[in-house]
Amino acid sequence: QVQLVESGGGLVQAGGSLRLSCATSGLTTFALYAMAWFRQAPGKEREFVSAINWNTDYADSVKGRFTISRDNAKESVFLQMNSLKPEDTAVYYCAADPNLGRLHKAQDEYHYWGQGTQVTVSS
Repeated sequence: QVQLVESGGGLVQAGGSLRLSCATSGLTTFALYAMAWFRQAPGKEREFVSAINWNTDYADSVKGRFTISRDNAKESVFLQMNSLKPEDTAVYYCAADPNLGRLHKAQDEYHYWGQGTQVTVSS
């Protein structure tokens, strides 16, 4: 069974940092999946945050503040979030895409999802 489990969320003041982790299991070969982070604030659509294969892609809203990384040996993905803003408050989801060759921003391209971890940034 494929499972993606996010952790590392919490409450932080604006300007602070958090590091999110996504531990995966059950993927055929983790290294062959593009991985991504999405987020969804209450009452808003789920939005793309970042993705990674051998390259990285970022939403304009987080470019320069967030860094996505992966450890294929640990089959994990991380999101280092610095200079957090109240607008970053959301549930953050990890997702896996079997098409490694392209970094998609559309959520329906991702086949597997975690349950999410809450990030709250206070002003």
